[in-house]
Amino acid sequence: MTKAELIDEVSKLSNLTKKETETIVNTIFDNITDALAKGDKVELRGFGSFRIRYRNSRKGRNPKTGSAVEVPEKRVPFF
Repeated sequence: MTKAELIDEVSKLSNLTKKETETIVNTIFDNITDALAKGDKVELRGFGSFRIRYRNSRKGRNPKTGSAVEVPEKRVPFF
């Protein structure tokens, strides 16, 4: 399900306009993103939880040239 499909479905079920529903969905996603950016865990009971995982730097390869490159460490969200 895409974000647009989610907005359509919630709009139909709640008798809200698509614009109102889009604002609500965007606000929810923004809050989840902000919490994860701060390093918090987001738990939606009965659905699942979102957390941040840390990936160490590693050696990788450029797919076009095949040359070795250093992939920097990073934080990635996971569900």
